[in-house]
Amino acid sequence: MPALPPANAANYSARETARRTRLLRVLLPALSLALVLLAIAWLNPRAISYFGFSLMLNLAIPIALATIAQMFVITGNELDLSIGTFVGFVGCVTATWLRDAPLLGIAVLLGSIAVYALLGALIYLRNLPSIVVTLGMSFVWQGLAILVLPKPGGKAPDWLMAITGFKPPFVPFPIIAALLIAAVVHFGLMRTSYGAVLRGSGGNPAAIGRAGWSLLRTKMVLFGMAGVFGVLSGMTLIGITTSADANIGNGYTLLAIAGVILGGGEFMGGRVSPVGAVIGALTLALAASPLLTFMRVPPDWQVAANGAILIIVLAARVLISRREA
Repeated sequence: MPALPPANAANYSARETARRTRLLRVLLPALSLALVLLAIAWLNPRAISYFGFSLMLNLAIPIALATIAQMFVITGNELDLSIGTFVGFVGCVTATWLRDAPLLGIAVLLGSIAVYALLGALIYLRNLPSIVVTLGMSFVWQGLAILVLPKPGGKAPDWLMAITGFKPPFVPFPIIAALLIAAVVHFGLMRTSYGAVLRGSGGNPAAIGRAGWSLLRTKMVLFGMAGVFGVLSGMTLIGITTSADANIGNGYTLLAIAGVILGGGEFMGGRVSPVGAVIGALTLALAASPLLTFMRVPPDWQVAANGAILIIVLAARVLISRREA
């Protein structure tokens, strides 16, 4: 085989380096999850089992659903600071009205999704900062949750507990649910023509508008989908915990943002990864309690340790991005 000219060889080498860098960037969320799993296996080998994964990932699915909700908002270059309190509100409705008056509960949950879509329209039409609007809505959802359930209590519907308590053979239910969520959202957002439009509304809204697509509609769809997955997150959370509290989802806002970024998402440009977001949520769920508990990190320090893990991964992403540039 004849040798390549020096110029062609240099270009080929640069392309190969860029290709490997992009591959490493895509695989970084999976590598982070693998490192957390290896650390858990080293600290407590018995945790790597059917029962161990079921226990460790018990609350991972609500976090993954909330992360997907946040991912839809970030796809449109926005940020939702109300998803945590919204999950709490949905939980309170699920543990009360959805159980005792199903038709009223369904109507309220559908209405809350419509409110989310209208928030997207308001932000677009009035050119308002999404951070300010959703921060205000976080207090609204919190107040409504307290009105629905003034003190902790209520009970999840029996059918919901049956679904979240399902124990399939061989593979724990949280893993199956995570794979299903990632596959469905990946196909809808990354493999369909309208999914490309939704991502394009964040990446190049001017081009999407020139192509004849309504930017108002895309904004409403993105926020509406955030509402749908927020409802699913709240319902799943109550199905697992069996009762509700107005503050039960408050921590999900930052976890959802961290999961999207940990999974390879960007705050601008419509660059998101549904599979990466789910992997990021699983990584945070494992690192938030099991890993740090096995490392005997005091509970008071676990939040700081989670932040340190996130900073390390983001620093690795910055280094990779510089190589890619």
